[in-house]
Amino acid sequence: MPMSGETHACMQPDSPAAWRRLALCVAVCAAGGVGMWSIVVALPAVQADFGVARGLASAPYTLTMISFAVGGVYMGRIADRRGVVAAILLGAVVMAAGYALTALARNFALFALFQGVLVGFGSSATFAPLVADISHWFERRRGIAVAICAAGNYLAGVVWPPVLQHFIAADGWRATHAGAAVFSLVALPLLATLLRRGEDSAHAGASQIAQPARLLDSGLPLPVLQALLVVAGVACCVAMSMPQVHIVAYCGDLGYGPARGAEMLSLMLGFGIVSRIASGFLADRIGGVPTLLVGSFLQGVALLLYTLFDSLGALYVISALFGLFQGGIVPSYAIIVREYFDAKEAGARVGAVIMATLFGMAFGGWGSGWLFDLTGNYHAAFVNGLAWNLLNVSIASFLLTRSRRMQTA
Repeated sequence: MPMSGETHACMQPDSPAAWRRLALCVAVCAAGGVGMWSIVVALPAVQADFGVARGLASAPYTLTMISFAVGGVYMGRIADRRGVVAAILLGAVVMAAGYALTALARNFALFALFQGVLVGFGSSATFAPLVADISHWFERRRGIAVAICAAGNYLAGVVWPPVLQHFIAADGWRATHAGAAVFSLVALPLLATLLRRGEDSAHAGASQIAQPARLLDSGLPLPVLQALLVVAGVACCVAMSMPQVHIVAYCGDLGYGPARGAEMLSLMLGFGIVSRIASGFLADRIGGVPTLLVGSFLQGVALLLYTLFDSLGALYVISALFGLFQGGIVPSYAIIVREYFDAKEAGARVGAVIMATLFGMAFGGWGSGWLFDLTGNYHAAFVNGLAWNLLNVSIASFLLTRSRRMQTA
């Protein structure tokens, strides 16, 4: 069916309508991101209420990340077939049901199931499908548009922790989860309806992804290169998960209170927004692998600082640095895939690496809690994060060395 003149005008790449849609996508991503961050803030209260160990209390976060990773693939398929609005509406219902059921859960197993499966799966509709959708609306500014959209998840991490901590302290975690259910069921559908206009024509008017004039050569078989990127994705995010998942509980253990930890998490993710967007500009200048190497090395520096200083002021500064250093790591993988693999394979290959990063976050979140239970403090968990981070730095260094050797051969 031919597009109307109005719709065609809206679908011009990089148009004002495209930028308005980007703003809406960021809003939806930030609103739905409550599903990822609420369990981090509620962890100490949930642990105390159910009387479970820290490692077991971290399990709902692990389930949430796994469900978020798998759900992103499923929700993306729904968005491809029926539009991103359908995916968001389904996600809103599932997430609202998950929050309502967690508020009513009378044992920890049910809480973990409802939080991990329903809330995580529902929240996934407000990330990957939106990033894919916005790519249809931009051509010259596609990279920065995708980066800004992806930063909406970190914006959620800035906004939600202090808000949730306030209500948990005032009314308890159960009432707060009930409120999150109402919010999900009201706010997300309202925002989704604003995205409906022009949705079908977005795919019809999407420009084709251009193939680079010459792909970079690592000198490795493509399956081996893909496997290395998957391992790197797991490694960087096992390291990344320690402060992001446990900073609230860590501050509580140090006697500073969970509210200070929630503020640090918000600060961390706020600087992560800056890092995520800046990494796009940096990758355009030096390439994806060097950008990954820089971010991973600096993330390791911040993790090392956590092991050396634990005063309240120092933790605020280190958390800000951690956010500034690590925010651009995950988007770097998409750039690397586009540099080394055929453009027609980009979707599947990027999806595999991003899923690996989410599995890394899931495993790291649980592992840090398990090490806490084993040792009685978080020192071993930080050291464990440093070890995984070193693996990521090693892989990035190896790929950079191989690529430069192939270019000069």
